[in-house]
Amino acid sequence: MPIERSTIEAWLREDLGHHDVTNDVPGETTGRLVAKEAGVTAGLDAAAAVFEYLDIEVTDRLADGTTIESGDPLLSVSGTATDVLRGERVATNVAGHASGIATRTRRAVEAARSVSESVRIAGTRKTTPGLRGLEKRAIAAGGGDTHRLDLSHMVMVKDNHVAELGVEAAIERFRDRASFATRIEVEAEDPAMAERAAAAGADVVLLDNMEPETVERAIEAIAATEEPESIGDGVLTEASGGIGLEDVPEYAATGVDVISMGSLTHSAPALDLSFRTGRIGGDSDR
Repeated sequence: MPIERSTIEAWLREDLGHHDVTNDVPGETTGRLVAKEAGVTAGLDAAAAVFEYLDIEVTDRLADGTTIESGDPLLSVSGTATDVLRGERVATNVAGHASGIATRTRRAVEAARSVSESVRIAGTRKTTPGLRGLEKRAIAAGGGDTHRLDLSHMVMVKDNHVAELGVEAAIERFRDRASFATRIEVEAEDPAMAERAAAAGADVVLLDNMEPETVERAIEAIAATEEPESIGDGVLTEASGGIGLEDVPEYAATGVDVISMGSLTHSAPALDLSFRTGRIGGDSDR
């Protein structure tokens, strides 16, 4: 999904203000967005869209998901010096933020793959308001799963729903109201609730804030139900809750299907990028 024109306008309006004297530079110039550290690219479509909005030509753009080293160019531009300079900070910020998410996601995926080829690394809805599309695409660029994009993509039965309705009644209620194509996920805080959720018909059981050994017990409880043809058969398991990069291998070894990590978006440091103009030279960090 492309970045909307109104979003680009808001980004530029925020940065330029009402009287931009700094970038009132005559003539034509070229520029390059360059990596200052190794990582994985993302957000380059959005960065390019910023320049294209300003009628700046974009060339040699890398594909999102590309592994890069320090010094590698990510895209090149040419056009009026004023507009190149007006777009460079927004484009650099957007690409740096997204690439940081992609880089963190790739590290998590690689950590999981060192133990299991099947477990998925997924994001969460802990995204920056207004930037969810950018951040979810960055997760995908890093090799992760986007998880649900918004509340309409999956029914999530959480502890408050269970407290109000009970797990069986909650699943039945939401199953009656949701589309046949919508999965129902139930949050469980212990193996007993995990087994109960699977027995009640959950499509996905979220093993929330459990230590790896508890995750294993919960998976075993689901698998050991008395009627595997109808209970626990095909039920996906997801581990979530405070899982950091260093924890991924231990959780991947449990046999869980999905490891979801809010830190992919809310704690990923921006990848260090620099924009360098051809005529003026040097790094621009204004």
